[in-house]
Amino acid sequence: MAWVSAPKRSIDQGFPRQWAAIIALGLASATPALAAGQAEAEGFVEGSSLDLFLRNAFINRDYRDGNQDKREWGQGIVANFESGFTQGTVGFGIDAFAAYGLRLDSTRRRAGAGGIDFFYRDPTTLEVERDVAKVGASVKLRLSNTVLAYGDLRPSLPVLNHDDARLLPESFTGTMLTSTEIEGLEFNAGTFHAQSRKSDEGRDSGGLKGIDVIGASYQFNDALGAALYFSDVDNVVRDNAFKRQYANLNYAMPIASNTLSFDFNGYRTKYDVSGDRNRIWSLAATYETGPHAVTLAYQRSSGDVGFDYGFYQNAGGTGNGGGSIWLANSYWSDFNGKDEKSWQLAYALDFAQYGIPGLKYRVAYVRGSDIDTDLTTNGKEHEFFNQLSYTVQSGAAKDLNIRLRTSALRVSSDAADYNVSGREVRIFIDYPFSVF
Repeated sequence: MAWVSAPKRSIDQGFPRQWAAIIALGLASATPALAAGQAEAEGFVEGSSLDLFLRNAFINRDYRDGNQDKREWGQGIVANFESGFTQGTVGFGIDAFAAYGLRLDSTRRRAGAGGIDFFYRDPTTLEVERDVAKVGASVKLRLSNTVLAYGDLRPSLPVLNHDDARLLPESFTGTMLTSTEIEGLEFNAGTFHAQSRKSDEGRDSGGLKGIDVIGASYQFNDALGAALYFSDVDNVVRDNAFKRQYANLNYAMPIASNTLSFDFNGYRTKYDVSGDRNRIWSLAATYETGPHAVTLAYQRSSGDVGFDYGFYQNAGGTGNGGGSIWLANSYWSDFNGKDEKSWQLAYALDFAQYGIPGLKYRVAYVRGSDIDTDLTTNGKEHEFFNQLSYTVQSGAAKDLNIRLRTSALRVSSDAADYNVSGREVRIFIDYPFSVF
């Protein structure tokens, strides 16, 4: 698939910081013929919901080559309130959340891994937070099927995806417009100026300077879908400011009673000051037959630097969300080094057809090569991944999910400045339930 170049009026020329332009775009798409969204508003109270989410999470990383092992264990609870919209042409509502995490185990030596980051460790004293509490809220307006929200948000976009894969989720403060006026099409545009670190309190504990995002996804039919997104990240360290483009194309082809699907994902990044570039893409083919699914994927990184994403700007990161890497070969390692090529073979099994609904297993092997570092142009890494998960299907514990995950990662010594070898274990117990 060819890369689609940015329009002549690119987002670095002010969009979407021009909030009026965002609102106008959404209103322009709100055609009367498709105005069912707000017309069916139940009311502020009648459409409200309160959900609780409990998570007990444990991650242990047993590093090799003399690196200090890391381990964190915590109990988290997140309450999510979503109001309905007031009735009328324009609906008004409020969303809010509260999160609390309690440290159950970790020491000064074992905490502080960027890839775990359950609880913040002070870089000077090395003291680890005993707990973390945070709250957030946003106001929202809806016209037809277009929603404009401002406040503390948790976007899930390929160029700005909040990290919800640890104990507590990240959040961002800013404005987001989401429009679904045309069936199958979702349009998003937003601007954000603060980031709440998942392991620390405070609205801008991540030190974010600014991120602008715009893009859309479209489902052409049951078989074909595509997406295109752009972002402009303004970093505290100006040398790290960059512009990024993302493209996706996915296609599912039925073969008798089976399915063969293809999923392409790609990013193109250019840094503002240095002019360094990176292109990274992956193509995954998955064949599903009955309870079985086999995936073969190839991923390729090229350019002046490797693909960089996530972590926090005040800690030297990009600040664009710890989940902003929608690529096939992303497990413990993301196989995103400079010039890295990687292959994946994976197998998944759903035990529902064997009389155990809710039980699933996935195993994957990924091998990367040609990593360009200060010592070599042929660095290597490989990872063996296993995950067993079970979701309770009924009863008082309905929807409770248990995930057991292990990874064994080996990195060649000449690529040690890119990644580190080790063995990882994750145990997550999630329990979501509705209060009303």
